[in-house]
Parts: sequence; structure tokens; C-alpha cells
Amino acid sequence: MEKTRYQFVADEIRRRIVTGKYPAKSLIPDQNTLAEEFHVSRMTVKKALDGLAREGFIYKQSGLGTYVLGIVPLQTISRDSPAGAIDGLTKQLGEDRVTSDIISFDVGFPNADIQKKLDLTVNRPVYDIIRLRRVENDPFILEHTYMPVELVPGLTENILKGSIYSYLHHSLNLKFGGAYRKIHASLATPFDMKYLEAGEHDPILEVEEIVWLNNGKNIEYSTARNRYDTRSYTVLDIR
Repeated sequence: MEKTRYQFVADEIRRRIVTGKYPAKSLIPDQNTLAEEFHVSRMTVKKALDGLAREGFIYKQSGLGTYVLGIVPLQTISRDSPAGAIDGLTKQLGEDRVTSDIISFDVGFPNADIQKKLDLTVNRPVYDIIRLRRVENDPFILEHTYMPVELVPGLTENILKGSIYSYLHHSLNLKFGGAYRKIHASLATPFDMKYLEAGEHDPILEVEEIVWLNNGKNIEYSTARNRYDTRSYTVLDIR
């Protein structure tokens, strides 16, 4: 998957922060200066900076500019995820690191619970997908995803082996409007023990999520489960 221009900008600014070229608490160049340096639009720079702010690398002070927060000691850059991110695992960690094993891929009519979560009637079919997401071949996240077929036509196993979100954004030109996410602890299930290599008494972190499009239609209900020692979710609060 080819990187977009704003991803290139974000990656370079992130590298400069990590290597200390942009020291913690320093003011980074303004958007116009960065746009000129990278030969991109100011909007592209803004999108890159917004992503870095969600990741906790920078923060904006009204009327003063954008500052480097630096590497917060609690961060584990390679594995942690911002609790509010809606960009998917492949984009967060890189397509060269993330692979997907398809455990099941079916189409059927939604039960009462899925109808409610996706705001569907019983006669609207949904994809029912279970994938094991691996990072550098290690089991990482067990995902169970439901999506309305009418909103996501043409989904195939080949797409599932990569990034579903990339397909939604770049092939179907769909834009997310937002997400509601609930994070809680759970006990390991036989599925977790089989696919996540969890012990019988290992705690499991589960993220339950509903994602909707910018037109208000719910496009995804999913659960994502990981072992307690593999991933954390972070929240950045700037006042």
C-alpha cells in the first residue's frame, strides 16, 4: 500500500522528534514553512500534524504554535495505540509489520444485537469476519468485525489479508464520521488461548467499537482482543 503525502510528512516529523532534531518542548516550524519544505499543501501538513497530535507527539497552543511534547515515559511507541484513533492497525504500525490470518469470513442476516448496533433491519445482510492480526508474525489482536454488505460491496479474502480500512477509504471513497469505543478487561476464552497464545488465567483487554460514516450510517461493529502484556491504549489530555 503506497503511502499518502501526509503520511510521508507525518513519518518525517515523527522521526525528527524521536531522534531529537525537534527537542521536547520546542516550537516546530509553522504549517506554511513545512508545506514549502515538503512541497505539499498546507492542508496536507495540517492532516499530518493532527495525526501526530492524536499520537501524543505534539500539542497546539492557541495563538502560539505547535510544540513538541516529546516521548512521554509511559509510551511504548511500537505497540501502544491512542484510544481515540480510527485509522486501523496497518496504518498505525505499518504494512510491513502487520499481517492478517482469516479465521472465518461469512455473510448472513444479523441477529437482534447486531441489528441494534449497526442500526439495520433483519433483512440487511452483514459480513461476519474473524481475523488474527499479527505484528512481525507474533499473534497480536483477535478481531471480530461486522459490516453491512450494502455499505461495503466487493469485500474479498484478499482485502481481508491486508487493510479493510484502506479499502474503505481508497477504493470505496468512504469517510468516517466518528466512533464510540468501550475498553474493558475480560477473562481469556478458548479462542484467546488458541489464537493469542493466552494462558487460561491471563487477563484480556477488549475494545468494543461502533464506527459510523460522515453521513451518519453505522459501518462497523467490532471487538478487538489482545493479551494484557501486548498492547495498551493511551489518552493524551492537553489543557
